[in-house]
Amino acid sequence: MNEPMGNRRGKRPNMFKKREELQRRKDELSRKPGNTRKKRTTTVALESISKQTSGGRELVEDWFSRQGWEPFQFQKETWDAYLKGESGLIHSSTGTGKTFAIWPAPLIEWLEESLSSGATEVTTPPLTVLWLTPLRALAGDTEKSLREMLDGLSLNWSLETRTGDTSASIKARQRKELPSALITTPESLSLLLSYADNQKMFANLKLVVVDEWHELMGTKRGTMTELALARLRVLNPNLRTWGMSATLGNTDEAMHTLCGINASTTRRITSDIDKEISFVSLLPESVENFPWAGHLGLPMVEQVAQTIEKAKTSLVFTNTRSQCEMWYQALLTVRPEWAGEIALHHGSLDRETRKFVEDAVRDSKLRCVVCTSSLDLGVDFAPVEQVLQLGSAKGIARLLQRAGRSGHKPGALSTVVCVPTHSFEIVEFAAARKALAAEKIESRRPLPKPLDVLSQHLVTLAVGGGFRLENVIAEIRSAYSYKNLSDIEFDWVVNFITKGGRALGAYPEYCKVQDYDGYYFVESDSVRQRHRMSIGTITSDDSMNVVFMSGERIGSLEESFIARLRPGDRFVFAGRCLELVRTKDMKAFVRLAPAKGGTVPRWMGGRMPLSSELSEAVREELGIAAQGSYESEEMRLVEPLLRLQETWSQIPDEKSVLVEHMQSREGYHLFIYPFEGRLVHEGLAALLAYRMSRLTPATFSLSINDYGFEMVSNIDIPIEMLSEHHMFNPENLADDILRSMNASEMARRRFREIARVAGLVFSGYPGKSKTSRQVQVSSGLLFDVFSEYDPENLLLHQAQREVLEQQLEESRLRKAMKRLSKSRLISVELQRPSPMALPLLVESWRGKVSTETIAERVSRMQLALTKKPPKATRTPIAKSKITQKTMLKKAAEESGSKVS
Repeated sequence: MNEPMGNRRGKRPNMFKKREELQRRKDELSRKPGNTRKKRTTTVALESISKQTSGGRELVEDWFSRQGWEPFQFQKETWDAYLKGESGLIHSSTGTGKTFAIWPAPLIEWLEESLSSGATEVTTPPLTVLWLTPLRALAGDTEKSLREMLDGLSLNWSLETRTGDTSASIKARQRKELPSALITTPESLSLLLSYADNQKMFANLKLVVVDEWHELMGTKRGTMTELALARLRVLNPNLRTWGMSATLGNTDEAMHTLCGINASTTRRITSDIDKEISFVSLLPESVENFPWAGHLGLPMVEQVAQTIEKAKTSLVFTNTRSQCEMWYQALLTVRPEWAGEIALHHGSLDRETRKFVEDAVRDSKLRCVVCTSSLDLGVDFAPVEQVLQLGSAKGIARLLQRAGRSGHKPGALSTVVCVPTHSFEIVEFAAARKALAAEKIESRRPLPKPLDVLSQHLVTLAVGGGFRLENVIAEIRSAYSYKNLSDIEFDWVVNFITKGGRALGAYPEYCKVQDYDGYYFVESDSVRQRHRMSIGTITSDDSMNVVFMSGERIGSLEESFIARLRPGDRFVFAGRCLELVRTKDMKAFVRLAPAKGGTVPRWMGGRMPLSSELSEAVREELGIAAQGSYESEEMRLVEPLLRLQETWSQIPDEKSVLVEHMQSREGYHLFIYPFEGRLVHEGLAALLAYRMSRLTPATFSLSINDYGFEMVSNIDIPIEMLSEHHMFNPENLADDILRSMNASEMARRRFREIARVAGLVFSGYPGKSKTSRQVQVSSGLLFDVFSEYDPENLLLHQAQREVLEQQLEESRLRKAMKRLSKSRLISVELQRPSPMALPLLVESWRGKVSTETIAERVSRMQLALTKKPPKATRTPIAKSKITQKTMLKKAAEESGSKVS
């Protein structure tokens, strides 16, 4: 991550002047003849490696043999491809040996070159291999694996890590001399490129390995990695790039994105190992008394505890940090004797706490860890025997990734136990089982030329020695995400970083890069310092450190949550009940509360949408159930609930869309079930409300989940409007959806992140960070200035594009609307909410004040729904006819009589 930099603002104290004077005298002495320090090197006698063989490949294979292993065919294929000068992607299941598919290749090459040279001793090689990892937590495990082979071969390669956790002294030493192999993150790589001697640093680099490429691809971190690799290929044209991934549906596109469009020879290598996965559903005895919605799965806690007891070590995955905290407490409640044997792990906990938990799992000291996606990626936990997934994983790739945390070695069985939090998730489990068998894995698409990332990268190049336009534009276009970058867009970005664009040219702080006769570089020390501190694309809500009164750090919580608490309020965090004492300087001081209970923090962005592949699989399962067939164990269990849905309403199949409607004290309810995921439904609900309101004045309130959405209006909207007025027509989708939602405010929030990445907003120096409100005000002011004085600003257009594609999934929404426009719409008039409608009602209750808890209201409603209902009225919408005049007349009558 970002390296700490010294504070160079304002006048410097005398102590700094004295220190600089001493350093200047040392530098002068070091330049005098006779006082030059020689570079320290380590030599190794090649004869000591092996006296019987002379080939590097034989030495590596001999090391495999000494471990009791034999290289897999895909590993040997990777070695051959690398030695031929090829780049590519290794696609193989988690725990099948991807690391040893690529790491031996540069060692074989170096051994062959050294042994064939005839020398008896060789020195430690300079930086030869750069290993990029998406998480700092993976660096330690990766170093351990790589060092294992270096030590086994007695090679004198130096191997180090460089991340945000690396000490300043080690980073300073690495600035003078990098190791033979460096494990680092994309952010740290960009930081190294910002130094003027980067060409010397990477002059001998032969290989870049990008681990867990599926985690980076499709994100701005991945785009930043693409640009950094493009620069490294310019510095060393013979550089080879290899990526590793376990869960990707579009492997060819992923490979080309990683290797760049100018790669002459690329190879996609797929493992020949069939990773066996045991998929188990931990089901309740019946669904009659199991929650239909509004719960986190806690009724299953006893069954989960019994399952944990059957294995030596388990990982219990939750989808949110709030759920993680709740389940940790729930397990301790039913098994208090497990105190000290179970732990929790999520991204808001202190790094030392997380590292302690990870080490305890490796050493088999814990019975289980309740965790989130913080343990999704390739941390090697060999002792883990099973993984439990609490609630739907919402995606096939995520479920596969988490399953691979158990049996993390070739040939071992990976076991994943899925635990439902409500009844309809059991349908998702049945669908996921089929999708896994059919290998339907989600794809990751590269981002199309994000200009905020490009702006940051060009300033990095300018800080790191400068560039010429005629050279750098070809380099940028060699990155897959920027292959279609136009001259106009590139010129705009250059003008933006040199002159601040049309609106900010009068402010020197935005004119960061200077142009001297076609050569662009940064001459300001303060600009260089601030830019290096701001490198990266990870943006999130500002957090506050949670510390005990003694100063011991526990972790961090979002500032928005702490702001709602008053001194004396209690909350549950890091598995403990804490009481807020006071807040000061972005720190929340707490003490242990004498009694249990309290608010569980909620983090932004906790809900994951249903993926397109899993959505399709769910629709297929429901289509089979609609025909009266319940094939799997999961579907047979949920059969009574679906039969009840069929009695009250109808089960939608793949070629129909169910539309339910009813009237209550709150107004007229319309329930629509596309089964396309939360984000698509968010855009679709707003779009339909907008299109309906153009035909007749109406006010709508919306609630959304992964299965459908509810529209509550003040007038009775004729259901026939959906088909007769082509409400699902995807034409003019982008314009209509931007008009239907508060697009300006959504773009403003999105622009806040873009402004940070592009360097328009500085988050502050270490220890003096700006609050989220300060950053929000700064970015909001810039948004208003650009909107008024520079409306063609491309960063504004990017914000709007990201709202459509990333926040509302426009391309997926368009595809869904095409399907819906061809589907048969079935209208059902309800007397009471159906089982499918109840979860949507729960979503609408969450924002209301009531003396009942959500769980109590759900239980009461669920009990009422199990009583024998009157027969539902089903009407195929396509057969009903109504004129617009009649519809408007009816709407006016309803509006006059029902609405105050």
